[in-house]
Amino acid sequence: MAEFAIKNLKSGGLITNYFCSSSCKHCLYNCSPQWEKRYIDTDTAELNLKKIRELGCWSVHIGGGEPLLRPAKLVTVLEVAAKVGLTVEYVETNSSWFKDMDSAQKLLSELREKGLNTLLVSISPFHNEQVPFARVQGVIGAARQAGVGIFPWIADFESDLSQFDPSLPHSLDEYRQTFGDNYLIQIMQRYWIHLGGRALTTFRPLLGKKTWQQVLLENPAGCAAELADTSHFHLDLFGNYIPGLCSGLAISRDDLGAPLSAAKYPVSTVLFQKGIGGFFEFAKKNFAFTAKRNDYINKCDLCNEIRTHLVFNDYNDSNELEPKEFYVRGQVKIA
Repeated sequence: MAEFAIKNLKSGGLITNYFCSSSCKHCLYNCSPQWEKRYIDTDTAELNLKKIRELGCWSVHIGGGEPLLRPAKLVTVLEVAAKVGLTVEYVETNSSWFKDMDSAQKLLSELREKGLNTLLVSISPFHNEQVPFARVQGVIGAARQAGVGIFPWIADFESDLSQFDPSLPHSLDEYRQTFGDNYLIQIMQRYWIHLGGRALTTFRPLLGKKTWQQVLLENPAGCAAELADTSHFHLDLFGNYIPGLCSGLAISRDDLGAPLSAAKYPVSTVLFQKGIGGFFEFAKKNFAFTAKRNDYINKCDLCNEIRTHLVFNDYNDSNELEPKEFYVRGQVKIA
């Protein structure tokens, strides 16, 4: 069978922290204010960035969580990137940290001097549930004054958010009442959302229509294409590489560049070689897994349920189901 190896990296980023000021209902990483308040340290940032360069990628973006919740630590990350010789394409922000124009401009000017060229500013109804649009507008204005470029993600939603009081947050229910019951589905036609993490819970009532048998029947192949994709990779503050967009799966940074050991990475290996069907049988045989629902969206939905089952049933054969808090936060219902 084919060996699973990550030998080169195309385009990706560094996750500095999982704790966040928001608990967005589409978040791939289940970020929230309840996460441990841990930020990437200098050594881990340097080792991650050196590995990224070693495997052929010369630029990164920086995301979280919310990277600007610890601006001094973000400065250090920018300095490390410059030291290693990597360009920072952009830093992501939800703008929750904005207080006033003067302090925001001062901070962004300091970050620009350290290598911040562009700020990806999140603009969406999901973020607006907890971050007033006025803060987003404030950050955009401050960035312009500081000479920092703006990457609005995505500008198409500005007209939607502008229908409401910008000084307040607004729930998705308010958006549904204003724009119609199909608003969530319409969002997916305007905004790229990977159905993983908290997005599974959010969109399952609308899209979850498959039994586990259907999921297995429709997906007989392995997950090699998804797991080996490095077009939008991430390394995190724990020194772990997240294969593809499979949040909750982890490969140690030090194991990148060579074939992975099946003994060290049994879950990743079976998914790569045998797909969701092989993983289902693995969990059923070894950990008494049984599918509990008949409303799966896709194979990622079933995979997430299986991995969560393993984590909560003392699966200690490897460290590939990390961070554990991803699974804990995934069980918390967000109102």
